[in-house]
Amino acid sequence: MNGQTLYYSINSILFYAPVLFQTMGFGGNASLYSSALTGAVLVLSTLISIALVDKLGRRALLISGGVQMIICQAIVSAILGLKFGDDQALSKGYSIVVVIFICLFVVAFGWSWGPLGWTIPSEIFPLEIRSAGQSITVAVNLLFTFIIAQAFLSMLCAFKFGIFLFFAGWVLVMTVFVYFLLPETKGVPIEEMTLLWQRHWFWKKVLPEAESNNSSV
Repeated sequence: MNGQTLYYSINSILFYAPVLFQTMGFGGNASLYSSALTGAVLVLSTLISIALVDKLGRRALLISGGVQMIICQAIVSAILGLKFGDDQALSKGYSIVVVIFICLFVVAFGWSWGPLGWTIPSEIFPLEIRSAGQSITVAVNLLFTFIIAQAFLSMLCAFKFGIFLFFAGWVLVMTVFVYFLLPETKGVPIEEMTLLWQRHWFWKKVLPEAESNNSSV
């Protein structure tokens, strides 16, 4: 799923939060405090997902969280693009606004794509391939997290404020993917997961014909 890209963006923000905030004009201590704040916000926002995931469903949280993250990243990018550059520093007011919207981005991730990025892969695979599928999910996640972590600073120097638009673009792709292509898995037993995919308007077209026939017997 394209959700792996979002893990790379959130990990980059959490890994390099002190660098990001210091680049925006924060002092050394303020950068560390802001970094600690975003980490605490992430932990607390996960509790929202725990409370709501079985009430509202996976799709509602993913789509609403994606929309919130796109808005937050677009606002941060706009502020940095207009008010921050080689010849100007962010004012205290704009710096606080940037921190607020980064925290709102982290909140949205914490109650949507963060925990559900692990929950949904554990639900969508049929029993026959569940272990292999989940193993591949974790391996791909960790591999690309490492790659993005190594490349993030170079991307930040090249894209500057555009780095937030880059990740916002991927969040948009992911949110659209969920809206059209991810069925709701709330309350669906793992044994019936294959039937769920076979009933989906798109995935039923790509499932093997033999598998579809077997399930109807």
